[in-house]
Amino acid sequence: MNPTSGPTTIGVGLISVGWMGRLHSRAYRALPDHFPELGVQPRLVLAADPVPEARHQAVDRLGYESAVADYHEVLADPEVDVVSICSPNFLHREMAVAAAAAGKPFWIEKPMGRYASDSRAIHDAVQRAGVITSVGFNYRHAPAIERARELVRSGRLGRITNVRGSLLADYSSDPDAPLTWRFERERAGSGVLGDLLSHGLDLAQYVVGRIASVTALAETVITDRPVPGAGIVDRSAAATGERKPVENEDYAALLFRFADGAVGTMDSSRVMHGPHAEYTFEVYGTRGSVRWDFQRLNELQVALDGQDVDGYVTHFVAPGDGDFARFQPGAGTAMGYDDLKTIEAAQFIASVRRGEQLAPSVADGLSAASIVEAAEASLVDGAWHDVAQVDGALTYAAATPVI
Repeated sequence: MNPTSGPTTIGVGLISVGWMGRLHSRAYRALPDHFPELGVQPRLVLAADPVPEARHQAVDRLGYESAVADYHEVLADPEVDVVSICSPNFLHREMAVAAAAAGKPFWIEKPMGRYASDSRAIHDAVQRAGVITSVGFNYRHAPAIERARELVRSGRLGRITNVRGSLLADYSSDPDAPLTWRFERERAGSGVLGDLLSHGLDLAQYVVGRIASVTALAETVITDRPVPGAGIVDRSAAATGERKPVENEDYAALLFRFADGAVGTMDSSRVMHGPHAEYTFEVYGTRGSVRWDFQRLNELQVALDGQDVDGYVTHFVAPGDGDFARFQPGAGTAMGYDDLKTIEAAQFIASVRRGEQLAPSVADGLSAASIVEAAEASLVDGAWHDVAQVDGALTYAAATPVI
């Protein structure tokens, strides 16, 4: 980071200029507006992508000073202070381990690796290098979730008895959509277990506490898909007449137990007809409960002993809930998905500036991957499996970060 007469300039490197790479770039650019006390001015230095058109977009549309094909150039550039890794799952381990070895703090999307072994390799590399990290568990940062966590951890809900979660989507519901890398074990790892349920499992741990054991079932609903034509990567693009098997699950359901004895259920699908992004999270205790749906991002349903209304009341998030006040002046004016990523970027940069792990860490990423690993073991034998405990900076158990 290069000091200037004003805010400190922080050089940003981007690996992979897809939808998520563009979103990371917007989040960095939004920091001076929404988090001025960070005292930083992000400088988009260098982007890497093997696709020429993506490199052109990085410069012409996103504002990077230059773009290259080889991500190693991003890691070697002394002007790059932090790196965003937004590549497909099968490249995460290689890139994250290389970033740690280069001493570059990095923000990586989830799932952190295809398998828990990938995530462990990343975690171990970070432990050796001592770099700050961030993992893209953006749903944590919804002000409604922060309020739910406060109610749980303050004891307002009493003893937590059970948790329910459901992550239902339709992005793969078309059986004639091409077989992209997301349906291949070698390049994606699991299906909805890693792609969607890792989000829900992180939420459960962030709000309630550590998940200790799990049993699971899964199903591949659409068993084969058309092979895409040469150069086709978009799932809506035309495909060849050949079809190949889908190698990971379209649907999964988990039953799990928290370390403190509470129980949870969670299911997920990528092939539902109807729900677009119906990600719900519910916590029930002996004195009350809360319910949240991502599709109603700025609302929290709350039922508490002693409240005037018998049943649920709708709490519209407002200043005082998480970082809502940084984006909107009062309840009823909605935040959006991009704002959650701006909060994520702020936690990452604040972590780098302070040398303290505030953002969701690679330890958190490994913790979620370890639950998925235990669930996949259960798919083989139908039994309950203990979840491996993780060492390191587990921010899901820490106090809510103050930036």
